[in-house]
Amino acid sequence: MTSILNTVSSIHASRVSSVGALSLRNPVSVEFTRRRSVWSTSESESSGRRFVVRAAETDTDKVKSQVPDKAPAAGGGSSINQLLGIKGAAQETNKWKIRLQLTKPVTWPPLVWGVVCGAAASGNFHWTPEDVAKSILCMMMSGPCLTGYTQTINDWYDREIDAINEPYRPIPSGAISEQEVITQVWVLLLGGLGIAGVLDVWAGHTTPTLFYLALGGSLLSYIYSAPPLKLKQNGWVGNFALGASYISLPWWAGQALFGTLTPNVVVLTLLYSIAGLGIAIVNDFKSVEGDRAMGLQSLPVAFGTEAAKWICVSAIDVTQLSVAGYLLASGKPYYALALLALIIPQIVFQFKYFLKDPVKYDVKYQASAQPFLVLGIFVTALASSH
Repeated sequence: MTSILNTVSSIHASRVSSVGALSLRNPVSVEFTRRRSVWSTSESESSGRRFVVRAAETDTDKVKSQVPDKAPAAGGGSSINQLLGIKGAAQETNKWKIRLQLTKPVTWPPLVWGVVCGAAASGNFHWTPEDVAKSILCMMMSGPCLTGYTQTINDWYDREIDAINEPYRPIPSGAISEQEVITQVWVLLLGGLGIAGVLDVWAGHTTPTLFYLALGGSLLSYIYSAPPLKLKQNGWVGNFALGASYISLPWWAGQALFGTLTPNVVVLTLLYSIAGLGIAIVNDFKSVEGDRAMGLQSLPVAFGTEAAKWICVSAIDVTQLSVAGYLLASGKPYYALALLALIIPQIVFQFKYFLKDPVKYDVKYQASAQPFLVLGIFVTALASSH
């Protein structure tokens, strides 16, 4: 783990039983600080043990006053937020609820919807029990399994940043152990890949297309979060990779399950991933201080919040307008008009919420504007099927 060390302070304590009284200049949490500190025994006595704690100082003291040191008090957070994996969550001790929180269920719907769009674009989906069962299994692969894997591994490699921005999250707060996190990562990854293999057999594929897509998406998720590549260090590359993961990959999976991927669909979905880049930027604003302290060049860090919020809405709007133009040029004017009609409310909510304050209104903006975005993707999928 890379540390950004500036100075080192020594703190002396006289008795192991008084650990709770230790005073660190940067106490994110006792458990997390111990992992990042160098503990050395300097002297033993018959009446007790004396030791020196050498705690690594970081740039976190520049931002410490802006973030809480600990989780919200019991009853101070929301149980629903905890289960969905979003900020404002209540503290929880039940390990299964904590595991669910790490997978961030609030992020599953776009992946599930992507499968629906791919199935619609194939033109071969029928409302039969078999096709419905296939699609549900594909949604489980894309949502709970592989998205859950992605979110868990991202939280693991972001634990130092979260210790600055959200120290009460499960990993930096010590609510879940390192071994439990690693076990969860492997279970979700192998579960997703296993489902992909089953779907390939069920669909009668001679080439395991879905398995390859799942494997490729899992690798992309890993290099997005993990060193040495850690794509998220670069705002442009990282956010486009995230957008492709949320839009292109589930669409391709749904279409490959019921039909055949074509070059036109691949290009169209990758174009839509630029809109996904804009969506990914929305989540960067709340992490500016931690990203800056850890040297991550997210777009709000690189360009400042004012410029970044305009880059964000431009990526979303220009992409959709370009797709509408493509549909119009392809002789599908009604689909183009439907897409334009869905872009208008998104722009309204951008000015009402996001452009006013991207941190304060991020949840309201996403809840109000993104349904129109995903409906626009579905319109595009229907247009592709004709």
